[in-house]
Amino acid sequence: MEPKQIAKQMVDFNKTAFDNSFEAMAAIQDQTEKMVASMMTQTAFFPEEGKKLINDWIKTYKKGREEFKAAADENFKKVETFFSQK
Repeated sequence: MEPKQIAKQMVDFNKTAFDNSFEAMAAIQDQTEKMVASMMTQTAFFPEEGKKLINDWIKTYKKGREEFKAAADENFKKVETFFSQK
């Protein structure tokens, strides 16, 4: 097997590992978001400013998570393109 093929397989393996880890992390974050939202609705004395702050924080980390995934996917494509060239 030639070195380029081995490197491509390593990149493919790393991309799969990254995707699986990322999806697990996203699932944990989504579940935590649901728990926090439930807590906020069930707690009568939770201030509106606090709810707004937490909702803004949730939007921010979701946007960051999406941007991070897009950047990682783009870079994996660049590496795959490099190793697929002959």
